[in-house]
Amino acid sequence: MDVLKEFGIIPVNTVALETLFTSYKYPQKKVRSLEQKGLLLRMKRGLFVVSPAVSGKSLSAELIANHIYGPSYVSMETALRYYGLIPESVYTVRSMTINQKKKFGNPIGNFEYIHCPVDYYPIGISQIVKENYSFLMASPEKALCDLVVYTPKLRPRFLKSMYKYLEEDLRLDMDAFFEMKATIFNQCARFSRKKNEIYNLVKILGK
Repeated sequence: MDVLKEFGIIPVNTVALETLFTSYKYPQKKVRSLEQKGLLLRMKRGLFVVSPAVSGKSLSAELIANHIYGPSYVSMETALRYYGLIPESVYTVRSMTINQKKKFGNPIGNFEYIHCPVDYYPIGISQIVKENYSFLMASPEKALCDLVVYTPKLRPRFLKSMYKYLEEDLRLDMDAFFEMKATIFNQCARFSRKKNEIYNLVKILGK
């Protein structure tokens, strides 16, 4: 349906969709019909994306994550995998938010949002710019901090245990790690509940 193509891969709410069908007696029924036909994919109540079969473009899980629940930015394993810093595939898009934690499931996948303090939230966020859209994602340093701080029961309090976690458990690209910026680690430690663990990252980095 050509009228939907103008949205591309940008998530769109029900109100905006219904404005396309004001000539219909019941625009909301038209939107529901398009969903039932698979031309619109529901991300959550009141939020859709146009099917790639219609738009001819691949969807961005990271862009969708920003729109499902916010303010938020993509982080943790999802960001590390995006940057090519860990080898394992990631099946849940994980994001940080200053709001309450939430989980969503939709035809695209699973989305998890983890609460963090307001002072901690803005550190090390990057805007990833693509051809026709952009989304917020943690820098590699912030993604690693988020993973260490907000993984339950993870407490690598000693340098040896932290190095083992990075190299063996996470299988992080250590060459890339040694190119990271200590300033972001130090800023995160200031507002983190796991200061010692983040300072261990700084010590291993040696900067």
